[in-house]
Amino acid sequence: MADTDTVTDKAREDFDRKVRVRDLLGYWMIPSRSDGYREPNPSYAPHLWHWDALNEVLQEAIGVIPQEEAWRRFIGFQHPDIKMGTTPNMMMGAQLLDQGEYAPCHRHTMDAVRFVAIGDGSTATVVEGEEFPMARGDLVTTPNWSWHDHVSGGKEQTLWIDVAMAPLIVHFGIGFAEPHQADAQAIHRPKGWSAAQFGPLQPKTPDFSTSSRRPPYRYAWEDTRAMLDTLAEGAGDPFDAVSLRYADPITGGPTLPTVDCEMMLLRPGESTRAHRHTYAVIYHVFEGEGVSHVGDVRFEWKTGDTFVVPTWAWHRHENKTPNEALLFSINDSPILNALCFDREEAAD
Repeated sequence: MADTDTVTDKAREDFDRKVRVRDLLGYWMIPSRSDGYREPNPSYAPHLWHWDALNEVLQEAIGVIPQEEAWRRFIGFQHPDIKMGTTPNMMMGAQLLDQGEYAPCHRHTMDAVRFVAIGDGSTATVVEGEEFPMARGDLVTTPNWSWHDHVSGGKEQTLWIDVAMAPLIVHFGIGFAEPHQADAQAIHRPKGWSAAQFGPLQPKTPDFSTSSRRPPYRYAWEDTRAMLDTLAEGAGDPFDAVSLRYADPITGGPTLPTVDCEMMLLRPGESTRAHRHTYAVIYHVFEGEGVSHVGDVRFEWKTGDTFVVPTWAWHRHENKTPNEALLFSINDSPILNALCFDREEAAD
């Protein structure tokens, strides 16, 4: 065994240089950041986007981005600490369709969801040949590699919160996308087809598209609201108040293989306990106002605002008003769970 005590600093530097010029890296060359104990320390901070600022640029975009580019009228919540994305894995933003506009049919590797913030149901997302109305509070999924387009059918604007796993796809370098041969795909499913296939009562042999990895689904707001009202009679969760998860219609698991969506109801005067977990969460305030404490940051939020809870950040929520508050959220927990990287901790 060599006597490392006699190795000079110059000899050590020369050896390190020899390693580097061969495009190699010695583990000892990486600066030590701990004494052996470590925990996640995200490189991005909690952040909040106000609805007023978002809505202003969305409305202005109608006069700047022409109708033929309406499908690109998506404005993302770009985190200032991240090169691309709202979190390292997810990109959330808002998309607006004005009267008579459409977004042409296409498909891509990314899972995506559309949560409707403004809409009367006259605009629809068409996914794998089925038309899904977009009314306020609805959630529509467009799973990996499913054909989808958006068509405005009324006089009112439709605005939805759009979430796609773009940063994750870029990280893995596995992005595929292609346009449909026509601007709009043919509708060959009757309305309500997916609801009939995957509701509590199901056909013995479900019939759904197999060209995508998962069937699309619409979670109607009236169903979500009714379930929240029922669960609000109970105690709720100490960390997440009254919460619903939008379960996969086939497996009952996460909403999509890469993301899970939830709706939280904070009753008047309700506060949650602090906890943290290894998955990141993006919250969009569907209704009401309140306060969230994320790490050392205090966010006061109201309807339309959006904020990020980074990985392993302590967080809790408060509703000190006499009215209820509703928070839609999306997280990347399915990825962490699949890799056995999931971990959660409650504050004392």
